[in-house]
Amino acid sequence: MIPENKYYSYHLKELPKGCQFCVRGEKLVLFVTGLCPRNCFYCPLSDNKYSQDVSFANERKVSSSEEVIMEAELMQAKGAGITGGDPLSKLDRTLTYIKKLKEKFGPEFHLHLYTSLNLVTESTLQKLYQAGLDEIRFHLDLNSPNFWKKLDLAKRFPWDIGVEVPLMPGKESELKQMINFIQNKVQFLNLNELEKADNSFSNLDQYATKDKLSYAIKDSLELGLNLLNYIREKNYPLKAHLCTAKLKDSVQLANRFKREAPQIKKEFDLMDEEGLLTRGSLYLPELTPSFGYRKILAEINKPEFIKKLNPIVQKIKQDLKLNDHNLFLDQEKPRILLSSKNAKKHKDYFTKLNLKVAIVKEYPTADQLEIEVDILN
Repeated sequence: MIPENKYYSYHLKELPKGCQFCVRGEKLVLFVTGLCPRNCFYCPLSDNKYSQDVSFANERKVSSSEEVIMEAELMQAKGAGITGGDPLSKLDRTLTYIKKLKEKFGPEFHLHLYTSLNLVTESTLQKLYQAGLDEIRFHLDLNSPNFWKKLDLAKRFPWDIGVEVPLMPGKESELKQMINFIQNKVQFLNLNELEKADNSFSNLDQYATKDKLSYAIKDSLELGLNLLNYIREKNYPLKAHLCTAKLKDSVQLANRFKREAPQIKKEFDLMDEEGLLTRGSLYLPELTPSFGYRKILAEINKPEFIKKLNPIVQKIKQDLKLNDHNLFLDQEKPRILLSSKNAKKHKDYFTKLNLKVAIVKEYPTADQLEIEVDILN
């Protein structure tokens, strides 16, 4: 029986180096592009990323290396996981990000990258290695082993090489075939507990979830444990890590939030031990959080609403003797932020200005995702 580790996952030998950074919340998630040569039915990408040529650093949409570096600094990152889509679909952009991150943070800033084998060539791999990539992880297609032989190309460079695949119940024989093939070609194997995606295109209807509150697929974890035992019984030299849904949600993300929150928080925000921020928030009635709020934010003309809020901010400052330290105009989610104490204290005043007053708890991220919204009026 392989015991659960302190990260709620399971492993044989030591964790891959990229995973060691991730579980401590020390890695920036650098999403290069949503373009990809494959069309996996279990793809977890959101609708605003799938097949879209967009880039994100964590939850922040970016269009330059400078913006990527800014997000890395905000979370005090010690490395980055480069993902997509397939980052090789936009190779020049990927190479630029790798070079700029290494130039800014130095050779110890650990970079790992996820890719399929479809676009891999020796020339492409050489460019990635020379740019400064430390670790490469290949997503193998279990139904089409034609590209598997390309793993040999990666062995020509002195970096860490791994394979990372989702654990699909019913695919045990195919996964064992893959393990037999890779055991002398790569240093490590990552097995990811399969989760249903909250998007409109993935098709996991044939799989049930563990329970009504979980996105994790039933029997996926058990399959992973069987495969770890298989590797151990075969005495294969692979490092192997079974990455669970609980690790991603309760450890990796939580640790990243704790790192990022002190840099993100305003002076008036209350930060809890998980890094979540509690603050007061003033909304125009038409932009008060409700069903479909995130979609509304993506579609509105933000400068138009900021223009409406500007004179209101100036009036509040004048009437209540507040300043930039205790009142903030949020440009990304057009609203006014302040302390929860002031939101409660001056609720009636704000109501007369035709503002909705709320106490919100949010992630300390660029998208400031709401966990709780308590409307006071």
